[in-house]
Amino acid sequence: MVEQVFWDDVEVGQEIPRLIKQATPRQLVKWAAASGDYYEVHYNQDFAIKAGLPGIIVHGWLTLSFLAQMLTDWVGEHGEVKKVSANYRRMNFPGEDIICRGKVVAKQVRQGERQVELDIWAERANGERTTPGKAVVVLPARA
Repeated sequence: MVEQVFWDDVEVGQEIPRLIKQATPRQLVKWAAASGDYYEVHYNQDFAIKAGLPGIIVHGWLTLSFLAQMLTDWVGEHGEVKKVSANYRRMNFPGEDIICRGKVVAKQVRQGERQVELDIWAERANGERTTPGKAVVVLPARA
């Protein structure tokens, strides 16, 4: 069970717990079926190489879903993810660590909600950021 995080305890500059994922080729095929993104660079090695890539690549939207999972894990049962967005700047590959990270950049009460704004990103093991983004979450008050 994940401990509930409270708005009162969050500080600007604080990093949230990382989530490390590894996409498999099988997962990419399942994601293609679920998302309707059948572009062959995501599951056909020969096609990906002919397209100039080193091999098959992870769907950007799948990487974004990993970032969303990191956020939902962090906000806990009584928190809410309001907004998530990202840009796909570099590629992730099956079998490599996709390290999802986030950092608090602002806190405010807006329309009665205790909101936390975050910079979020996915990176490769060498620290190269592949998928930078932004998120807004709502957290409960401690009292």
